[in-house]
Amino acid sequence: MNRELYESIFSAPTLMATAPFLVLSIGVLVLLLAEVVPGMTTLRKPIFLASIVVAGWYAWQTIQGRETWAFAQTYVANSTTGWWTMLFLASTAIAWIFGQKYYTGDEAALEPEHDILMLTAASGMVLMAGSRDLLVFFVGLELLSVPLYTLCGFRRARRDSVEAGLKYFLLGAFAAATFLFGAALVYTGTGTVTFARMNPADLSSPLVMVGAALVAASLFFKVSVFPFHLWVPDVYQGAPAPVTTFMATGTKAAGFAFLLPAAAAMLPNSSTPVLAVIAVVTLAAGNLGALVQTDLKRMLAYSGVAHAGTLLLAIAGMRNDSQADGATQAVLFYMAAYVFTAGGAFGLVTMLESQTRAPVTLESIRGLAQRRPGVAAALALFMLSLGGIPATGGFLGKYLVFSVAVRSGMVAIAVIGIVLSVVALGYYLRVIIALYMQPEASPKGEAAPVRAGAGFVALVCAAMVLVLGILPAWFLDHVK
Repeated sequence: MNRELYESIFSAPTLMATAPFLVLSIGVLVLLLAEVVPGMTTLRKPIFLASIVVAGWYAWQTIQGRETWAFAQTYVANSTTGWWTMLFLASTAIAWIFGQKYYTGDEAALEPEHDILMLTAASGMVLMAGSRDLLVFFVGLELLSVPLYTLCGFRRARRDSVEAGLKYFLLGAFAAATFLFGAALVYTGTGTVTFARMNPADLSSPLVMVGAALVAASLFFKVSVFPFHLWVPDVYQGAPAPVTTFMATGTKAAGFAFLLPAAAAMLPNSSTPVLAVIAVVTLAAGNLGALVQTDLKRMLAYSGVAHAGTLLLAIAGMRNDSQADGATQAVLFYMAAYVFTAGGAFGLVTMLESQTRAPVTLESIRGLAQRRPGVAAALALFMLSLGGIPATGGFLGKYLVFSVAVRSGMVAIAVIGIVLSVVALGYYLRVIIALYMQPEASPKGEAAPVRAGAGFVALVCAAMVLVLGILPAWFLDHVK
């Protein structure tokens, strides 16, 4: 190997820049080793948590340190990528802790594989956030996607889980092919797939614009933007609830973490109206679809589609925003609030589903406040945050996103978005009404106790929703 290349790869700055990814990758290898070495099986959970904690420590060092470019400007580590990494780790920890004791019987015997796949997917998210090159991003995308295909079909005895895994795999394969074809067109037109080396003059050629559109389409699939959102309700409903929690938060965050720099590097100014229209249509499709749902996982799936539309508004207004890095700050804060809000909501659904072994519906949670006041209060808070009620992180996230749209001159689009966000209260309030204002359909007997780990994580998520809504400065001041 060329000595200069070797030293650049294994230099201290490069190792520090990629430390969170390396820690998670090493964690995966140690977890694999723990399954074949006698006596290490009991260390599986501590190894998983230690990988998350150590990667989080290195991510915090990245936030505090200087911006570092690695691998010939194809990967960057700065405060923004550090915050994204912290969100990925938070979503992984939330899903994993809520998922403890979710699997039973033969499924429980496969929990080691479940943890390995989940940690592998988290490493892919970190690589996606830092990549500034289409091929590096694709490696991260596949590190995320392939484990998720398996996790969605993890409950092999359940037809809906296998169907979810197969559907996600087939559609994801087409999306990956679309991405590669688009990247090939971009390379043909610009001579590179690295953002830093792209000549702005080449980006206006029809060939490159078609390639950028195909890349954007594949990213829209990953973040569930219209019209690439139709897989979401079925996959979210059929997948195991811990996997749904992980997908709903981490996958969406990883997609937007790369979509922001990719849109800034490749999409022309003329794409702004198109993105704005797609964002509004996505908002409408998500909110109107959620209004008629009775299954909470499907309802929250359509809700996630609507939130993707809201986030896309910030990207549409990014180029014309008068505030530097305003769109990045808005999207990052919005996703921080969403990770704890949606993570907490899906996590409580996971907990209830694991105890009842039945789908969680509006009917099944009727009168839940009488039996489990703490669970009902947390779920109600998460619904209010998702609906954008003041004093919650969800409200301030929406405010920041719509502010970007207004500053960029898209006032009419912002107004339509706000109206559609108000429509969303129709189904969020249905959940609260079922919790507090409707009697139980039938006596349920004594409620199962809430597991300590799940209860603690639900409390942390609820606290973070309120902290981000009431005291957001500590977060916003560090996002650059």
